[in-house]
Amino acid sequence: MTQRHLAGARILAQGLAGPQRFTSPVQAAREFGAHQGQDLSGVMASLALRTGGDVGAVLAAFDRGEIVRGYPMRGTVFAVAADTLAWLTELCASGPLRAAISRRSQLELEDRHVGRAQEVLEEVAAEHSTPGVGRGVLRKELVAAWEAAGIRTDQGRGYHLLSELISFGVAAYGPWRDGETAVVLARTWLPAGTDLDGAFGGDEVAATAELARRYFTTRGPAGERDLAWWSKLPLRTIRAAIPLVTEHLESGCADNKDGRLHATAAEARGGDGEQLWWRPGLAEEYAAREKETMAEMLLPGFDELELGYPDRLYLLDQERHHALVPGNNGVFKRAAIRRGEVVGTWTRKGPAWKRSLDLTELRPLSAPQRKRFATLFTAFPYTAP
Repeated sequence: MTQRHLAGARILAQGLAGPQRFTSPVQAAREFGAHQGQDLSGVMASLALRTGGDVGAVLAAFDRGEIVRGYPMRGTVFAVAADTLAWLTELCASGPLRAAISRRSQLELEDRHVGRAQEVLEEVAAEHSTPGVGRGVLRKELVAAWEAAGIRTDQGRGYHLLSELISFGVAAYGPWRDGETAVVLARTWLPAGTDLDGAFGGDEVAATAELARRYFTTRGPAGERDLAWWSKLPLRTIRAAIPLVTEHLESGCADNKDGRLHATAAEARGGDGEQLWWRPGLAEEYAAREKETMAEMLLPGFDELELGYPDRLYLLDQERHHALVPGNNGVFKRAAIRRGEVVGTWTRKGPAWKRSLDLTELRPLSAPQRKRFATLFTAFPYTAP
């Protein structure tokens, strides 16, 4: 059984139902902390769906230098507000960065190769890294420059070098160009004074508290273990940080039957007593807008409604989870959601000039329901034909 009331509250918190919560893509990016972004067209759509549905506004925010992509945590690429990337990477990326450095020998890379790769990147990207003006350097252009400098990029070496340099704070993925986010220098593209020292005086607990506030107000109801899984920060740090932001949050528990929120663990049927946090007023707003959160919805792959929590079974059962993530290989299909649960997966079919919805039902759907999904498909914010 899915927890549709928990799902509905999270749908509302994430800005996927109800009145538009976020005035601009950069506000959505900032308040979420980070959106998983390895599926580039998917993360553009995720941001657009939360800000009025205009993917052009999302691309423009990347071009202006307001949103970037980087590797702030888990060794995975995320879309992040430009004023967040530096401090978030310093806070959360140390573990994945150490793991990446340890893999250098497997790729026959040494410190000198990474140092030379940085020099070449700075040479070719410097004049293209002014926000709002520069257009960045395409990855193929950067790889060509590295090869010309005698740096091998085959067998994953180029990807490894670039991801390391981004994790070190040397570079970022910036403006939209030729179907990708081009590479820019972080020191000129990111706002000054937004590293951990500049933003929080080097205080990691204060930075964690801000990350916790953002996480719980956009993804809550959620618990400290959800945040620990998502950020990979130690629970001890998270537990030290949460008291600093409780004035900005409300808390309670969800029952295990349908996810309905309660003020105390004793009131939650079958609950484990875990304390959950969410933005003030969410429970009351959900009570008033429950019907809106239960409407049909099409999501891109890798959306934060699915990937923002360690346990996705509040949205679907194990059988449907296998269909959403075949082979549990980390590649997510696009989800069709109704009444707070995944009822199908979807893709596009047909030539570029005449795309149509290809919906695989995981739960029986009526003709009117399929029609509503088809209407959502026609309005879906794509970045390409």
